[in-house]
Parts: sequence; structure tokens; C-alpha cells
Amino acid sequence: MPPADAALDPAGGKPVHGVPLPEPSCLGSYGHSNFTTEGQQAVADRETGRSCGHECPGHQPRPPWARTDAGTGTGTGEPTPARPATFGAVCAVGEFRVLWLADVLSLLGDQLARVALAVLVFGRTGSALLTGLVYALSFLPALVGGPLLAGLADRLPRRRLMVSCDLARGLVVAVMAAPGAPLWLLCALLVGAVLLTAPFTAARAALLPDVLPDDRYVLASAINNITDQGAQVLGFAVGGGLAALLGSSMTLGIDAATFVASALLLQLGLAHRPAPSDPKEGRGRPSALRSALAGSRLIGGDARLRALLGYAWLCGFSVVPEGLAAPYAAAEGAGAGTVGLLMAAQPTGAVLGAVLLARFVAPARRLRLMGPLAVLSCAPLLGCALRPGIPITLALLAVSGLGTAFQLAANAAFVQAVPAAVRGQVFGLAQAGIITVQGAAILLAGAVASRLAPALVVAGAGGLGTAAAARLIWSLSRAERAAAQRAGLPG
Repeated sequence: MPPADAALDPAGGKPVHGVPLPEPSCLGSYGHSNFTTEGQQAVADRETGRSCGHECPGHQPRPPWARTDAGTGTGTGEPTPARPATFGAVCAVGEFRVLWLADVLSLLGDQLARVALAVLVFGRTGSALLTGLVYALSFLPALVGGPLLAGLADRLPRRRLMVSCDLARGLVVAVMAAPGAPLWLLCALLVGAVLLTAPFTAARAALLPDVLPDDRYVLASAINNITDQGAQVLGFAVGGGLAALLGSSMTLGIDAATFVASALLLQLGLAHRPAPSDPKEGRGRPSALRSALAGSRLIGGDARLRALLGYAWLCGFSVVPEGLAAPYAAAEGAGAGTVGLLMAAQPTGAVLGAVLLARFVAPARRLRLMGPLAVLSCAPLLGCALRPGIPITLALLAVSGLGTAFQLAANAAFVQAVPAAVRGQVFGLAQAGIITVQGAAILLAGAVASRLAPALVVAGAGGLGTAAAARLIWSLSRAERAAAQRAGLPG
């Protein structure tokens, strides 16, 4: 791993907007250097008995847009973009199926627990304020757990960490399910369970590129996005019915069982991989605080990483319509059914956009579309300033959702730019930032909407987001030109 404050170049080939960078050399302990085609690389790997695809110090795997098809090269050594992966190719990987099913189980359990706790707290106290505060506790600890605990995913074997977190969360939730537990104990246990989510999520995010190291990773991310949203909706819907039918304690017991089932799946279905090591600093394990600071310096020292992180945080603008769905509908004279439609419009467009981008657009073209799609995720919201009515608003929100597919390309580029040995920590920081900007945006939008029409607030968020996206396009392009100049290549 390079020093935390060193700028990192994406590994080999063409980075996000097509500026060619030299591929790092793999001379030394692995006995071979760079090759012009994957076929030549594969021959050398067979001869040496060791592939430099993932673990070779200083040499990250080639990104999907820099891959070449063996036997189809032009003879010039220029990389040819690979074709998009298929759903069948992704689902054929057994470890991905295990990760996917375990994630679905955990998500369903989480949603069941949130509903059960809301019912339990309101039934005991009759206070909407306390109910809301307890519900907020299911999100807020991630702001601390993300930066401080995500680094465990880089210091421990990731399968073991995920299994341990699942078993611990199952135990904590089982204690919460005990009838008659005092409210203060429920809140403390809830905080503990949510804190354990941070290292689990970081380990899973860091492991997925190892399971699917090529373009299948992008399609897997699309599948995860789709199923995550579906699991959340289903969990909320089923959770209310179960809480009413079985009671809150029994529903929490079901949540505990989902964590145990997830742990068993991961233990039996994933291959053992050692903890990521730092070839320059040995096997030492820094403290959680030092690890978080190192991850922050890594991001702060690389202009490309900062720009890609900015792309991820654009969700703070596009989430505003969801947070203002109820007052927006009320201002238009619509009822509760319209609130659901307004909240569902963007996720529907997001699902469609993710499938189209991941399945039907070539990897290199995805990255060229990242900037325009980021603009598209925010610009349609400007139309709400005209108060066009609910049907046109729904169409605008759906188009905005289509644009959010840029996150798939940004995520893939981010993965390629971060060393595997610190991937968990950096992902944890990014996730904590996402939660922060979304929560802050919704709170700020709600405060402004108490004085202005909700439609104007949504339009304002769209305008600010469009300007931010345009700035990020410029920042990323500038960072790539600077990297090319440092490498002595034409910008």
C-alpha cells in the first residue's frame, strides 16, 4: 500500500474519462512485467504460477475499461473496451449468490426491527417524539461507526469479520426481543447493533470486487441496488403486518434469526481470504482512529478520489424530493396515496437506469456518460419550480432517478482507484459521508420548506445539484489531465 497521503493513479489503461496512464510494472517477486493483451498476461501467470491480478503490491487489477480481449487485439497494444457483463455471468458466481442472499436476509431483518421498535416504543410511551428519536437511532450511529470501525475490514479477514458481526448483531437483537426490556436498554442495544453494521458493510463492499474483479462488479452493484430497495419496501410492508400479528418481541426474534442465517451462509459459502496486508508497513494493525485519519489523508491527497467521492455525495441533492414528498403532495392538494407515488418515482427510474447502464452500455462509454448522467440526476428537478402538477412531477422525478445510474460508474472508478488493503476504511468514510449529506439535506430542505413552497425547495436543490455536478465534471477532468502530465503523457 502506498503512503496514505500519496496520490493514487487508477490501475493501468484508461481512467474514468479516457486519459491514458502508464500501467504500473510488476517486475520483481512475481517475475513478469506488463503485457499488451490478457492472453499474454494469462500465459505468464500460468508460467509463474501466480497471478498479479489482485494481490501484487503496487499493481491493482486492470479496470474493466482497460481490458482487452485475447486474440482480438489490433497489434498496437491499445486496450479494447470489454462488452458489458450479463446477469447470468454475475449470478453464476457462487460467492456472489451467497453475499447477495445474506444481504437480503440482513436487510429484511433490519426493516422488520425498525417497524417493530417503532410500534413497541409508541405503544409504551404514546410519544411521537420518542418514537422518532428511537427510529433515528437506527441510522445515526453509522456516522461514528463508519469512520472508526470500517477499518476493521482492512485489518481482519473479511469473511470472519462479517460472520462475527452477524452473530453479534443476532445476539444483541435477541436480547432486545426479551419481553419487558426497559426503554433505555433497548436504545443502548440498538446503538450497539447499528455500530456493528459499519464494519460488516465495509467488509462486504471491500470483498465484492475480489469476488467479481471485472465488469461483472458493475452489474453486481446494479443488482444489489435493486434488491436493496426491494428488500426495504418488502421489509417495511411485512414488518407492519408481523408486528400486528405476532407482536414486537416475536418480530425482533425473527430479526435475530435472519442475522444467524446470514452468518451461516457467509461461513459456509465464502472462501477464506487472509486479511489485506500492507507491504510497506508489515502486518501491523493501527488503531481505529489512526486508520480513519489515514483513510482521510488518502482521499484528501488524491484529486481524483475527492472528485469521485463528490459524485457519490451528489445524492444529497437528489434525495430532497423524497424528504419533502408529504408536504409537496399537500401543497398540490393531493392525498396520502400521492405521497407514496412521489417517493416511488425516483427509485423506479433508478432501477431502470441501473439495468440499462450496467447491462447495455459498454464499460468505457459508462464512464464517459458519468458526468452527463450526474447532471441528469438533478437538472429535471428544476422543472418543479413551475409547479407542473403531480403527473409531470412524477415524470420529472423518474427521469431524475434514471440519471442516478451514474453512481454505478463512479463506484467502479472509485474501487479501481483505492488500494485493496485500505478499501474497507475508505468505503466506510464514503458511506458515512453519504448518510451525513442525505440527513443534512433533508433537514435543511424541511426547514426551508416551512417558509417556501415545497416545489420551489425541490427546484432549488435541483439547481444546486446541477451546478455541483458540472463542477465535479471539471474537477475530475482537471485531475486526470494533471495525472497525465505528471506521467509525461499528452493531456
